[in-house]
Amino acid sequence: MQKGLFFLFLAIAGAACGEVRTMTLREAVDLALKQNPDLMLARLDQLKARQQVTIAHDPFTPKVFAGSGAAWTSGYPANIEGQAPSILQLRTQWTLFDRPQSYQVAAAKENARTAEIDTSSKQDDVLYRVAGLYLDAEQSEQGQDAAQLEADNLANVLKLVQARVQEQRELPIEAMRANVSLERAKNAVESFTLDAINAETSLAMALGLGPDDRVRAVREERTAFQVPQSEEQTIATAIANSRALKRLESQMQAKTLEIKGYKAERLPKVDAIAQYEMFAKYYTQNYFPFQRNNEQLGASFSVPVLAGKSARAYIEQDDADLAKLRIEVNNTRAQITADLRRAYQEVRKADSARELAQADLELAREQVSLDLAQYNEGRLPMATLEQARAAENDKYVALYASENVAQRARLNLLHLSGTLQAAIH
Repeated sequence: MQKGLFFLFLAIAGAACGEVRTMTLREAVDLALKQNPDLMLARLDQLKARQQVTIAHDPFTPKVFAGSGAAWTSGYPANIEGQAPSILQLRTQWTLFDRPQSYQVAAAKENARTAEIDTSSKQDDVLYRVAGLYLDAEQSEQGQDAAQLEADNLANVLKLVQARVQEQRELPIEAMRANVSLERAKNAVESFTLDAINAETSLAMALGLGPDDRVRAVREERTAFQVPQSEEQTIATAIANSRALKRLESQMQAKTLEIKGYKAERLPKVDAIAQYEMFAKYYTQNYFPFQRNNEQLGASFSVPVLAGKSARAYIEQDDADLAKLRIEVNNTRAQITADLRRAYQEVRKADSARELAQADLELAREQVSLDLAQYNEGRLPMATLEQARAAENDKYVALYASENVAQRARLNLLHLSGTLQAAIH
């Protein structure tokens, strides 16, 4: 037992090196939305997807290049590129018509929408994880307090039983039994203490804090999370608003645009070209009449004659991907329905267990009241009263655990239905 206390002291001392912050559930959720590492990574991916739209659209954006072709020449006055020597050259070129590239732009926009959906899904996952860790930290602290009270009661029982053993009014085995009960209660206190440290540390990391920091739950009265009453309506709403389904639909749309782009490979492509040149004056000795400023404006046409077979192969690959996505859509719809039906069952099961734990606690409290009355009348020894109080505290521990399970079941249902964020805020 001393070894266990030593390791418990080391764990608490190590945890104490960081900062301990006390937050409400709402404050923890708000902080997670700002700086959770996983959510920040998802937002960076979303930013990259948005910039990919700009990259795909770049060929349709005019670009201007400036330079000079002036050079000493012997013989025909041409520069290295075969053009007349000029002091200043300005050239611009951009795409006027390129149907495959246009479909790439549309596909990039659809991929950006997919990244936005992924960010929203990650946000829901982060909220679910943070809320669960907060409930665990809260339940561990409540269990720790109740277990400590139980240990205190059992310590009193041990003293009273040891006194009766010395008076030869109890068998020595009763003192051994009381000591085992006390050690079991102390072990429960240690377990709850370590659970609280781990939950608070995990919660801090989920909020983007340091590994040595901890976030402690505020002791406050909080109503249970409200879940929708209609199971069928919840399933219908979850399917209609499912981000997983929207993500698959967005991916299907992107694949469809890619297929259209490959099919458009045989269409002509048109680029606009504009150029300005200022010739050097020594160019006059070779050509007359001389015009120093020259402009050109035109278009470049390109028509594929033999496009090869790769486009057809890409189309078949994307058709296969579309077929897989359609199967995933059907599976996701079925999974949403099954998960929500199971979640409602878990909520009912957890509520029933919590009601049983509440009734069990009420029975234990009533027993303490009866034992206290008998003790005041001198009809019951103090050891029996302390044992009843310890049993009452043990029922509190069971109630806190059942409440945690019930709250987590509600969190899971809200998470699956896509209404968790609204329920928390």
